[in-house]
Amino acid sequence: MASKKRNVIVGQSGGPTSVINSSLAGVYKNAIERGFDKVYGMLHGVQGLLDEQYVDMSTQIHSDLDIELLKRTPSAFLGSCRYKLPEIHENMEIYDRIFEILDKLEIDSFIYIGGNDSMDTIRKLSDYAIVKGHKQKFLGVPKTIDNDLALTDHTPGFGSAAKYIAASTKEVIRDALGLTYKKEMITVMEIMGRNAGWLTGAAALAKTEECEGPDLIYLPEIAFDVDDFLAKVKELLQKKSSIVIAVSEGIKLADGRYVCELSGGGDYVDAFGHKQLQGTAAYLAGFLGAEIGCKTRSVEFSTLQRSASHMASRVDIEEAFMVGGAAVKAADEGYNGNMVVIDRVSDDPYMASAGIYDVHRIANEEKLVPREWVNKEGNYVTKDFIDYVKPLIQGDYQPIMVNGLPRHLVLDMKKK
Repeated sequence: MASKKRNVIVGQSGGPTSVINSSLAGVYKNAIERGFDKVYGMLHGVQGLLDEQYVDMSTQIHSDLDIELLKRTPSAFLGSCRYKLPEIHENMEIYDRIFEILDKLEIDSFIYIGGNDSMDTIRKLSDYAIVKGHKQKFLGVPKTIDNDLALTDHTPGFGSAAKYIAASTKEVIRDALGLTYKKEMITVMEIMGRNAGWLTGAAALAKTEECEGPDLIYLPEIAFDVDDFLAKVKELLQKKSSIVIAVSEGIKLADGRYVCELSGGGDYVDAFGHKQLQGTAAYLAGFLGAEIGCKTRSVEFSTLQRSASHMASRVDIEEAFMVGGAAVKAADEGYNGNMVVIDRVSDDPYMASAGIYDVHRIANEEKLVPREWVNKEGNYVTKDFIDYVKPLIQGDYQPIMVNGLPRHLVLDMKKK
C-alpha cells in the first residue's frame, strides 16, 4: 500500500504587499527542504480553492533565481481574494467542499498568508477540522501593510510601505518648496489606514537632517476636528509658505463619520462590511482652498504604498521569508490553528525572531497606535512611534534589473 502523501497548500488573501511573495517563497523553499512531497498554490485564495483553482508550485519555480525573483515581485503571485467564509453553522456545505478538495490533494498542511480577515479563515477551518476529526493543520502567516494584527510586534509588508511613504513624503516636501516663491501652498497627502494609523504615522520618518518632515499628521485613532484643523493650518501659514499634511484615509469626525463621506463618498461596502474610503485628501484640500484662499493640492499615495517593491526594506523582505518558513516548521511539528508572529528581541541592534500564537487570540482583533504615541494635540506622532518604526525600514533589496526595469516572476497559467 502506497504511503500517504504529505502535501502543503498555500494561499494569499486580502490586499497585497510588496513583500507578500517573499513569505510565499519562504513557504515553498522550507516545505521542499523539510521533505514535503508537493506544494500547491491556491489561485485567488480560498475563494479560488472552492472552484478547484490551484497550481503545483514546482511548475512555476525551477531555480534559486526564481526564488530570488519571487521575493522581489510585488502583489500576490497566486492572486488574492476578499472572501468571507460563513460561520460553520451557517453553511456547512462550503466547509465540506473545502475538505473534499484538501483530501483529494492529500493536503497535510494549509497555510494562509494574510491579515485580520485571513486569520479568521484559519480560525474557522481549524475549528471545523477539530470538530469533524480531519487531520489537516491550518497555519496563518501575517501580512498587511496596515500593521494592525494583534500580538505580533509588526507585520511583513508594513516596513516596506513605511519606507515608501517616508521617502515619498520627503520628495513631496521638496517639490512643494520649489513652488512657493511669493505664494502659499498647502499639500494634503492621503495615506492608507482605515482604523489604524501606523502607515500615516510613518510619514514622520521624513523628518531628517535636511528635511523638516510633514507639518501635521492625523491618524484615525484620534477624532478629527475640522475647526481645530483649520485653525492650526492658519497658524502655520503665519510662519511658513509651504504646509504639508499627512492624513489617514480613515480619519473620522467625533460622530463617527469618515471625513471622506463629507464629499459624498464611501457608499461602496465590501464582503466584510468595510466602506470604500477615498477622497479624504481631496476634500480637505478643497476645504482649505475655499476657507483660506491659497493654492492647495491633494496627493493620494494609493496602491503605490503596497506595490513599490523597488523601495522594499531588506528587514521586511527577510522577515517575510522568515515567517513563511516558520509556518511550515510549525505545521511539521504538529501545530494547528496558529499564526506565526514576529517577536522583537532588541532595538539596538535590531533583532527579531518568529513566534507562534493561537489564532483565536488574533482573528478579528485590531492593533491600533497607542494613544501615548500620538502628541497631546492629536496632530503628530511621538519619538516612541518613530523609534518603533525606524528599524523596520532599514536596508535595501535591489531589484533584478533587465533593460533598465525590475524583472518579476509571473504565474505561467500554461504550466498550471
